Amino acid sequence: MKTKLRLWAASTAAMLVCLTSIHADPAVAEDKLKIGLVFFLSGPGAAYGSHARDGAKLIAEALNAAKVPAPYDKAGINGLRIEPVFVDEAGGAQKQLAEYRRLVESEKVDMVIGYNSSADCNAIAPVAEELQVLTDFFHCGNPQLFEDIVTAPEYSVRTAPTGTMDQVAAAKYLLEKMPAIKSVSGINQDYSWGQDSWTEFKAAMSALKPDIQYPAGLFTKLGTSDYGAEISALLSSPADALFSSFWGGDADAFALQASTRGLTEKSKFVLTMGTGIIDDLGEKTIVGSIFGARGPHGYFARKTPLADWFKAEYLKTYHRVPPFGAYAAAQGIFGIKAAYEKAAAGLAGKLKTEAVIAALKGLTFETASGFPITMANNNGHQAIQATAYGVYAGWDKAKNEAIVTDIKVYPAECVNPPNGVRAVDWIKSGFKGAKC
Repeated sequence: MKTKLRLWAASTAAMLVCLTSIHADPAVAEDKLKIGLVFFLSGPGAAYGSHARDGAKLIAEALNAAKVPAPYDKAGINGLRIEPVFVDEAGGAQKQLAEYRRLVESEKVDMVIGYNSSADCNAIAPVAEELQVLTDFFHCGNPQLFEDIVTAPEYSVRTAPTGTMDQVAAAKYLLEKMPAIKSVSGINQDYSWGQDSWTEFKAAMSALKPDIQYPAGLFTKLGTSDYGAEISALLSSPADALFSSFWGGDADAFALQASTRGLTEKSKFVLTMGTGIIDDLGEKTIVGSIFGARGPHGYFARKTPLADWFKAEYLKTYHRVPPFGAYAAAQGIFGIKAAYEKAAAGLAGKLKTEAVIAALKGLTFETASGFPITMANNNGHQAIQATAYGVYAGWDKAKNEAIVTDIKVYPAECVNPPNGVRAVDWIKSGFKGAKC
């Protein structure tokens, strides 16, 4: 009898240790999760960030009310009510570092989801590791975040793919549309996102068509409003196509000015973030331009119960088709919810951060676009996903939405590098290991 009691006591103690390693201290547990949500809400980036905020707000409220379809039909996150704290990403990296510390140290958030600017992600990630706070970089796309800045992330995750897939898919799509193309120029923002985008796109084009020429590769300051000099330079020696990874207000301003000056008649525009231009400019968008959406979002979303619900709810709430920034924000929240509830394994309450991150590694979860995300790279901290490209063919005034033709979806394993391989090295290898 004594032996049985000792065995029972030992097994009970072991079980309690296991539960303690997963769940937060019951003495400090609360019935809510406080989440910092950081998006551009002012300045040129607000053309993107305001849509992300609207999407996040819609998802948080719907989750709290248990109105989201399966697999996210459980209220809140593991039954915990979401309390969002919105922060404006405008102001530069130094300001964001101060805001991040304020969120963690003063607001006492449980986690942070946000950051579109690659420069901000680069600055924040080391601090996230230092403060040991789960931080989901929901949309910045520079590969160097985990290739060079934080090479062994523990608390930093990214539930969006890197921009590598945008460049690779854009090159493949352009060559399918224009197989006889001889030259491509570029204009991109002069920081890590724009620099990486142009480097990867050129590498992809050269891998697919070695004789391609690059007459110009221009870089502009983030937040530029006048592109007169750059457009003149591009017009002086127009390439067959023009590649740009511009986003936010920069993308809108450049598209309008390029159309006015006739550059769009000289070069086929390839816009990796072109959905943002459609979202903002509507029927003023460049007809015939090739565009992407940093994933299969917006006009590329496929029909699933979750995707149909999101589109209908966004349209009902904001009286417009959801922009791709809203899809990215929804995706970020869904990824955390999926990981949190996997880690909880049916047990209620708040979890330790490390348990949530462990559950996120290798996880595949459903998204509002209808295409799943898999946390496949960088030891399960980096997502991969399918992506898509199409052509903007005009505006349907009756439906108040874009007419998109020639949509092609590229599988995740076709346009994302394998785990452990640097993006540019993979592209220059001729996409070794790609599954297309």
